[in-house]
Amino acid sequence: MKRRTLLRATGGAVLGGSVGLAGCLDQFSDSESDNTDSHDFPPEYETETFNGQTVPFAPLEDVAEWWEDDEAYFVDTRTQPQYDEAHIEGAVFSPAPDGLESSDPVSDWGTDTRIVTYCVCPIAQAGQRAAVLLDNGYTDVYGLADGFNPWRENGHPVESNDGQASLSTYEIEGETDPADAGEYALAVHPDTGQREASRIDANGGYELSLHFVDVPDSSLLELRTPSYELEGTIEEFSSATVRA
Repeated sequence: MKRRTLLRATGGAVLGGSVGLAGCLDQFSDSESDNTDSHDFPPEYETETFNGQTVPFAPLEDVAEWWEDDEAYFVDTRTQPQYDEAHIEGAVFSPAPDGLESSDPVSDWGTDTRIVTYCVCPIAQAGQRAAVLLDNGYTDVYGLADGFNPWRENGHPVESNDGQASLSTYEIEGETDPADAGEYALAVHPDTGQREASRIDANGGYELSLHFVDVPDSSLLELRTPSYELEGTIEEFSSATVRA
């Protein structure tokens, strides 16, 4: 890599300026408590815990059937540029974790509405938004297990608010302290707020698949794990394994 700035490393010196990510990664952290009193769902559905709330993830085939039969409302939990580029037909924009500060479309829905949240990662942001909805009293909430990309790639209905947008995909592999296992690595494009997250594995490794709109690989990216914060270009981060 030609340049990479270490913004913060746990137990180390600060070598760069403030990244402006305070609290951003925290939205992906699991609580120690596990609320298993979620709604009924098929036992074969996989679940993940977000902030103490158990979230079921419905497989693509079930969610596609719900869409066809008009049996669910859909929530895109990503960022505005990503939503505008393409989203599930009929889905509303209500970003993770808490939705819009005012006039969030979900607030008009009854608490017994079947809701499917989705992102690309494929579960981090969808799970966070679903967990908040369950905490807020909604009783029939699911994440889309496979994420938005398989929906799109399999020809299920999508629509766009920006026909000129250009979508780019970048892959980043990194390593952090194995003690961070189960937490999340987070990549943020600060100029647009676009972000992607990935859970850290038992060995401290993570893989981030970035699906950013109108963001070239020369753009600065902020990368954070519980153990470090880095700033560099997408090209730099995607050219070699990222380590603090």
